[in-house]
Amino acid sequence: MTMRKSDHKRKLGGRTLLTAALVLSFGLTAPVHFADAQERYQRRSILDFFLGRRAVEEEYPPAPDVQRPRPQKKRTAPPKAAAAPKAVAPVPDEDVVQKQENAQKILIVGDFLASGLGDGMTEAFKTSPGVVIDARGNVSSGLVRDDYYDWPEQLLKMMDEVKPAIVVVMIGANDRQQMAINGTKEKFRTDAWYAEYQKRVLNFGKEVTSRKIPLLWVGLPAFDSDSMTADAVQMNQLFRKQIESAGGEFVDIWDGFVNEGGEFIVTGSDINGQQVRLRTSDGINLTQAGRRKVAFYVEKPARRILGTQASPDLVRLDTSNLPSLGLPEPNAPHTQPISLSDPNLDGGSELLGAKAPPVSLTKSPRDILVQDGMVEQAPAGRVDDYRLPAAKEPKQVSAK
Repeated sequence: MTMRKSDHKRKLGGRTLLTAALVLSFGLTAPVHFADAQERYQRRSILDFFLGRRAVEEEYPPAPDVQRPRPQKKRTAPPKAAAAPKAVAPVPDEDVVQKQENAQKILIVGDFLASGLGDGMTEAFKTSPGVVIDARGNVSSGLVRDDYYDWPEQLLKMMDEVKPAIVVVMIGANDRQQMAINGTKEKFRTDAWYAEYQKRVLNFGKEVTSRKIPLLWVGLPAFDSDSMTADAVQMNQLFRKQIESAGGEFVDIWDGFVNEGGEFIVTGSDINGQQVRLRTSDGINLTQAGRRKVAFYVEKPARRILGTQASPDLVRLDTSNLPSLGLPEPNAPHTQPISLSDPNLDGGSELLGAKAPPVSLTKSPRDILVQDGMVEQAPAGRVDDYRLPAAKEPKQVSAK
């Protein structure tokens, strides 16, 4: 009988399973001595029985568990104490010159606008060694509240102390308030208020001019508030009239802080023609550029009054910068004296002892013309020889 292929494969599979079962049972029951074993078997799954055993030879022992050295932390040096910053000497301004001991002083008085004017004037005259700016403005002062700050009394003390060559006044921005007059409080803008204020301005100006000190009264600028601007216009008219009557000079700065239509501006031209911010955000105070612009208006009459004393080229002469007088040295050779009398009256300028010029034996054509009034005859044959040629004598014919 013949066996089909499928039956043959089935029998081989059964034998393989039987063999595997016997080997498994034998491995579980037979004693194993690990000390005598030549190989070590690692069975991980049933596939190891079919694919073969994985033997690990004794000559390749497992790698020992080597402990790796722990990485050592780098020791960081303790932070050094920060060195104290070196003091940096301020860099001197090359434009600022040392003032002279006998420099003329300009005293600036008034309210907060006068304080700003002092900064601008200091910048304007920083290169003039003969001019010193002394600004003594009181921020909240004015001519109305003499109970708070008595300007007429303080001005006398300042002039005695400073002995100024010029007094500059800028005041009035804080005076828009009621004023005590003879024990009664008079409101601002009334006729009685303006009458009293005129007297105070006039008397304040005369305190300066009575001492023969030039007075420059600076007017108020425009403000952002329309009412303040209108009051400033009226007060400037009052200032001009009273100060000129007292012998002072009114400095008008109005055009520098308004546009062509006369309206208040925040930004405008500085002294160099550049567009800058002139007023602060409150519309009242001045920026540094605005202060310098006010000083620009005051600088012109101040320099006119001080003259050469305000010049930046003014220096003080000492033994180190005396000009050379051109004196001769002690051993310099002396020139011979010139005769004071001229016997020949010919305007001679020869030194005494000089050799006389040689005298020619014949007169020159000039001497003949000047002394004798005669003109020397031109040489014969020259173009200016007008003499007639000599007549030729006739030839004598001999008789034969």
